[in-house]
Amino acid sequence: MKNLVIVESPSKSHTIEKYLGSDYKVLSSKGHIRDLSTTGKYGLGIDLEDNYKPNYILMKGKGKLVSDLKKEASSADNVILATDPDREGEAISWHLKEALKLNDNNYGRVVFNEITEPAIKEAFLHPRKIDMNLVHSQESRRILDRIIGFRLSKLMQSKTDGKSAGRVQSVALKLIVDREREIEAFIPEQYFTIEADFKDFKAELKKYQGKDIEIKTSVEADEILSKLSNAFNIDNVETKVKEKPSKLPFTTSTLTQMASTRLNYPSSKTMSIAQKLYEGINIGSETVGLISYMRTDSIRLSDIFVNDTKKYIASNYGKEYIGYTKTSKKTDNVQDAHEAIRPTSIYRTPDSIKKYLTPEEYKLYNLIYIRTLASLMADAKVNQTIVDLENKGYIFKATGQIYIFDGYLKVYKDYEEVDDVVLPDFASYKSKVIVCSSIKKLEHYTEPKPRFTEAKLISEMEKLGIGRPSTYAKIISLLKERKYVIIKDKKFFPTDVGVKVTDKLQEFFSSFINVNYTAGMEKDLDLIADGNLVWYNVVDEFYKDFEPLLKVAFKEMEKDAPEETGEVCPNCGKPLVIRNGKFGKFTACSNYPECKYIKKEEKKIIEICDCPKCGHKIIEKKSKRGKVFYGCNNYPKCDFALWDKPTGEKCSECGGLIVEKKNKKYCSECGK
Repeated sequence: MKNLVIVESPSKSHTIEKYLGSDYKVLSSKGHIRDLSTTGKYGLGIDLEDNYKPNYILMKGKGKLVSDLKKEASSADNVILATDPDREGEAISWHLKEALKLNDNNYGRVVFNEITEPAIKEAFLHPRKIDMNLVHSQESRRILDRIIGFRLSKLMQSKTDGKSAGRVQSVALKLIVDREREIEAFIPEQYFTIEADFKDFKAELKKYQGKDIEIKTSVEADEILSKLSNAFNIDNVETKVKEKPSKLPFTTSTLTQMASTRLNYPSSKTMSIAQKLYEGINIGSETVGLISYMRTDSIRLSDIFVNDTKKYIASNYGKEYIGYTKTSKKTDNVQDAHEAIRPTSIYRTPDSIKKYLTPEEYKLYNLIYIRTLASLMADAKVNQTIVDLENKGYIFKATGQIYIFDGYLKVYKDYEEVDDVVLPDFASYKSKVIVCSSIKKLEHYTEPKPRFTEAKLISEMEKLGIGRPSTYAKIISLLKERKYVIIKDKKFFPTDVGVKVTDKLQEFFSSFINVNYTAGMEKDLDLIADGNLVWYNVVDEFYKDFEPLLKVAFKEMEKDAPEETGEVCPNCGKPLVIRNGKFGKFTACSNYPECKYIKKEEKKIIEICDCPKCGHKIIEKKSKRGKVFYGCNNYPKCDFALWDKPTGEKCSECGGLIVEKKNKKYCSECGK
């Protein structure tokens, strides 16, 4: 074998191997192969006395995989590490190099933004060495998250019902808790508007004697109404052509937001589907990546793609529909490492490959395709008319617009509201006076800021510079899993546990768990990636400030009193309380550790169906680790067991038991 290529994903490996030919063998690392150990002080897996040197070990279950890769690498002339084009991917390549004991003479690192034959072949013409600045940036993030995660989580578990805390997770939770408190404290204020209703349009009171007007009370509104007549003077009519700018192409943040609002996809689902589209889909004649890399905060598009798309627009819609290329304004929060999320070929239209995609894949691909196409189309144009109507010194305004050129809306109209608002042709009026049918006051109340949806929370995190494209979905998933938030009507509500954890962290760690510090740390990680900061100095500065606060918190933070059940301990007479254990809540004596009484809960037996092996009942059980499975109640005489829930139906092919997983049914025997 001449060349061994190692990628992260198995599905990626099959696609890439076809492009490279017989001189290449492509294998997968199946993601990360090494992680920090849990040895050393506090189980952090780092040497606190030696510049925070990390101690890496092979991840559980990766031993045989690494052994096989090492064997393949030893027989290859050259090893190419082709993991994802970001810091995480760079770190995985470095871990592979270390674990496989590759030397600098026989390995190369290649990166590509899309999995298409031209992009892959071009990338393999320009191999480089591993960028250790990127690796150190990823290592710093991992070490910081480990220190905060392990140390703060242990504190929370010992003092509250909370299960974890995190560098970004806890700040995201604080945003939700702070917003809830704003809403609770908000006092609505009454105000009024005045509206004149004409035959074909409405106009709203805006000014009085050249100054903006605010109406706070009903009395003020009635006083104004008493002065007005039904006759209005046409004071001014202004018509101008206004451009409606085309959209920017998608970043990770804007894609997850749009998929949430338009497709009702949670961020985790959006990223999972996008991963499949990126890694490769069989479209009949070939297996090809349909979109570019989906973890990005850049809006750049490659020159080749832009040129192809402009030709496509000219051919299909006309030259007047060609727009200008959007450029990325580099800000402190944008890494700009690769392109925006786009289709790998503008000629691969959604309809042309619809039959090869699941309905969910098609919807997301269509959204990405149309958004990218629209971003390179011309701005829409509207004729906007603004009319000022004068009545006793009061100025009412009406605004209308008529689309005169649809531009990007030619393709994007399904994703954006497009309405003409037609006003009368005031120039044709013989009189400069127009009469309304009625004038009325409208009562309103100010409203608080709305609760966060997934889309709005991701948008806020991006705006504030906390987290990065690869972390948004995971942070939201963690908040749900830890039961720090619940979702009602797509909105986040903090739970009592979420509020309590936030308050405890703010009491002792407000200097770390806040937006400014977290955003500042992201900037430091960027500087490490650029080679402008030494990674262990950043970690050291953090740790020397953090650890003293933690010791104070362990000593002084009040522990939440457990909830009493109203019963007393049969052994010592003390109250029984509800405690949290590894596998959930249980009832025990409040006098622990002096009294170790634990109330045995009556197990509720849930029968599912008859056992196909012995005829007894299959019941719901739990493993030692608390995972639900389904087994025969005649155990140990009968050892029939399944992880997936049986339906009680029999397979028509082999007679095996039908089971259900994620709303899909299959036979436990033949798999059909």
